Amino acid sequence: MKPTLLVLAAGMGSRYGGLKQMDGLGPSGETIIDYSIYDAVAAGFGKVVYIVREYFKAQMEETVKQKYSGVKCLDGTPLEFVFVTQELDKIPAGYEVNPERQKPWGTAHAVLMAADVIKEPFAVINGDDYYGKESFRILGDWLRAQEGKSGAYSIVGFELDNTLSESGTVSRGICHYDEHQRLTGVVEHLNIGKEADGKVYGDNSDSGRTHIELDGKALCSMNMWGFTPDYFAKSAELFKSFLAQNGKELKKEFYIPFAVDNIVKAGEGVCDVLSTPSRWFGVTYKEDRPGVVAKFAELVQKGIYPSPLYK
Repeated sequence: MKPTLLVLAAGMGSRYGGLKQMDGLGPSGETIIDYSIYDAVAAGFGKVVYIVREYFKAQMEETVKQKYSGVKCLDGTPLEFVFVTQELDKIPAGYEVNPERQKPWGTAHAVLMAADVIKEPFAVINGDDYYGKESFRILGDWLRAQEGKSGAYSIVGFELDNTLSESGTVSRGICHYDEHQRLTGVVEHLNIGKEADGKVYGDNSDSGRTHIELDGKALCSMNMWGFTPDYFAKSAELFKSFLAQNGKELKKEFYIPFAVDNIVKAGEGVCDVLSTPSRWFGVTYKEDRPGVVAKFAELVQKGIYPSPLYK
């Protein structure tokens, strides 16, 4: 069984100032998604599903056709690509929504768009985050072990120290889990940064406490998940409840952690916390770009990636 990689690439990149999913950051113009796909193929994935917006779907399809035409899976078969769109009107019938809403319905809604094209265990990642080779290997191995199962989910936890920004503070969801390494909750912390004393501090958004010392080795979510395909039906029911309560809202979103938390608390699934040694990095603002370009150049110089990535 070859797991599928679901790439969340529908974001408009408003803070970044452009369509960052297609921004060339590697030495030969590679995008972050290019590196994620390269690592996923090496980890045994067999299909890539892109969640995009309709207005740039054709551009993405043409780019993928040109760039990845010769990419093969580990078994020698061509890597498969599928594109689906996330739009505001893609909701179940019978729900009233605010006609002035422009904001997408959130990451869990984006995942639902792929329900008809994924029938095997699958991973979910952001299109603008670099997760590292080891993360894909760990998640790929876990997904293959879930073939034929249901209610089996996972989140790849990155050490907090490995996700900090050099240019400012960040927000992170810190994973809490039991003795079986199963997720019990994700607690959001804001304004996280390493200070002059070498310690990491942040604000707890739930309790309202500020300037709390945090464990740099604590595992946090960077939106890298693993799911068995039954997740779609369970999440779809939760989305209906979400719409019934929040359909008139202009900004409230249906997020993956919310869906997973509700499924776990209902006793309909468990979520393993998988620890990765990889260092995360990504682009949120334009100011992040030079640092990311330098990191990819360093990875190529060390021989971790070829340049160009695809020939």
